[in-house]
Amino acid sequence: WQQTLAPGAASPPHRHDAEEVLLCHSGWGELHLQGRIHRFGPQTSVLIPRDAPHQIFNVGHEPLEIVAILAAAKENVIGPDDRPMELPW
Repeated sequence: WQQTLAPGAASPPHRHDAEEVLLCHSGWGELHLQGRIHRFGPQTSVLIPRDAPHQIFNVGHEPLEIVAILAAAKENVIGPDDRPMELPW
């Protein structure tokens, strides 16, 4: 799915029951994953392992435009409290 994060915004902490690939079209972000911070920018991709808790932050001065590609047709997103999160579509 396509997502836009405003400067200073972040996704909620969450995890997926499938691998996820983030494609960054524009802006600058940080992926907080397994105790590490991975910076990324335009025209890059990031691989997130299955069931890995993570959070995405816009650390730039422009909107962060990303596309998430998930390895499963039906995707369950789980919040930090181990409860399913409702998706925006």
